[in-house]
Amino acid sequence: MVQLKPRFQSFEDYLAYDDGSDKLYELFNGELIEVPPEAGLNVEIANFFFALLLPIVGHQRIRGHGLELEVRGEPKNRYPDLTVIREEHIELLKKRNTIRLMMPPPMLVLEVVSPGTIQRDRDYVAKRHQYEDMG
Repeated sequence: MVQLKPRFQSFEDYLAYDDGSDKLYELFNGELIEVPPEAGLNVEIANFFFALLLPIVGHQRIRGHGLELEVRGEPKNRYPDLTVIREEHIELLKKRNTIRLMMPPPMLVLEVVSPGTIQRDRDYVAKRHQYEDMG
């Protein structure tokens, strides 16, 4: 039996969707694209910055790769390697770990850039513009 992929007309439709898994997805042109697992080195580097920032901002304001940011453009969402959130985000993110465009932007977004031309263009150009657009 062929199973149809869900299509989403809006970011709100996507947020209401639950496939019952713990997979992370980016919403691209109305379709879900599964986010691959992070490379071990990227996780190691992000953890290093987590440890550096921990005594400065505290554990509640640092979020790892699972924090989702709604962004303009395609895809409609991103999962930074590390994010420092604002104090007001702590309560807002208890239900769903997503910072929406109508919320204040995070204090800091950190992306660990993987080697290669495609990743460089994605990480230095596309993601950077989307994060800058948030504020």
